[in-house]
Amino acid sequence: MAPVRVRFAPSPTGFFHIGSARTALFNWLYARHTGGTFILRIEDTDQARNSEDFLRLIYDSLAWLGLDWDEGPNPDGAGERGNHGPYRQSQRSAIYQKYKQQLLDSGRAYERDGAIWFKLLGERYKVFDDHRKKEVEKVKTAPVVIDDQIRGRVERQEDEDFVIFRSDGNPVFHFVNVVDDIEMKVSHIIRGEDHLSNTSKHVRLYEGFGVAAPKFAHIPLILKSPEMGQGKMSKRDKGALIEEYQQRHFLPEALVNYLALLGWNPGDDREKMPITEIVRLFDLPAVNQSNAKFDGKKLANMNMVYLLEQPADRFVALARDYFAKQPTGAASMANAAFREVMLLAQPKIKSIDELGAYTGYFFTEDFAIDAKVKEKVMAKGDPKARLAELLAALPAMDFSSDAAVEAGIKALAEGKGLGFGDYQAVARLAVSGTNAGPSITSIFRVLGKDRVQARLQRFLASAG
Repeated sequence: MAPVRVRFAPSPTGFFHIGSARTALFNWLYARHTGGTFILRIEDTDQARNSEDFLRLIYDSLAWLGLDWDEGPNPDGAGERGNHGPYRQSQRSAIYQKYKQQLLDSGRAYERDGAIWFKLLGERYKVFDDHRKKEVEKVKTAPVVIDDQIRGRVERQEDEDFVIFRSDGNPVFHFVNVVDDIEMKVSHIIRGEDHLSNTSKHVRLYEGFGVAAPKFAHIPLILKSPEMGQGKMSKRDKGALIEEYQQRHFLPEALVNYLALLGWNPGDDREKMPITEIVRLFDLPAVNQSNAKFDGKKLANMNMVYLLEQPADRFVALARDYFAKQPTGAASMANAAFREVMLLAQPKIKSIDELGAYTGYFFTEDFAIDAKVKEKVMAKGDPKARLAELLAALPAMDFSSDAAVEAGIKALAEGKGLGFGDYQAVARLAVSGTNAGPSITSIFRVLGKDRVQARLQRFLASAG
């Protein structure tokens, strides 16, 4: 059996779409599963839209996702790796000219109106095309049979010659795609279902070059989630760009895990799996034929699961990296105190970018009071009296542990014939400005007695 060689061939003409990331992932997984080769090829022939910034974004996004390539341009832009280059189409013009000449010499291509056309084999006849409002030449050919690794047997008809070089001298997508796959000895073409309509042209081109076509595997499309509307997910849709997840500090391993399950099934109900297990299990027959629906909530939950399982040191390091780019006092907080605050937040958040809102009141005395929460809390019982009682008891309370803080508040409550909850809501509001977050005992302990006392006094004075 010939070695598996797959390729991912993006164009540097825009931001890196989640669909492109999944295509790259499925190619990478198949290469790693089979011990094959993963090739990165850059389709940069669109000079008007190409951008080196977008090319850098492709390299950075793949690297962030952990999708290393065996052949292709080096990510630092210096040279390339592999023996089948160049790996940028803009540098392959001489190769395309050679293959064009091969088709012309063999009679499988001809010139018309300044363009080069691929010639189909078969009996020719003319019909009037109602759509184009003119007579066109057709060719009687047998259907192209595609034994797709995912979709099974697919038949498509090609009955007209087609352009392979435009009149401006530039080759079209179909031609360069096939030539590059021949030259790079690609064994399996794994790409989106929207390319299935191109495949019959590609098969005819392989025949024209006298080369056996590789195996095709067309993966299902990614559809919008129901609340976003209908149809294929586009670059304009929320959550469609990999850059967004990098900016929101999602864990790349969580995103990779989620993307792997968008169209592939491991054979059981598992969802969270290490990448080594995904590589072990991944195979093309297990890829679904039906389209996959993107679910941002499910992705966020996957990210939360991964965050919960992060070792303390890595979670704190991720938080440090996040806060280093934020205009808060967190970056200057002492290491031990910062670590303690972050580990309080770890079980509660779905993504790193929630840390600012979730922990901001630990880093400054100038925190906002949520007006709606305040209205709700202050309307129940006598919260000002509870704060006054808590302030009076505070000097004698032990802040050495959460349990000690809890015991102090409970003793106060029992002495007043009340419950712990009668103090909890208003105390949390006074020291954090909200009704969400770590336990009130943890907040008290980490802030310390002096800061808690000052916040309770300030809130009580402002409450009137």
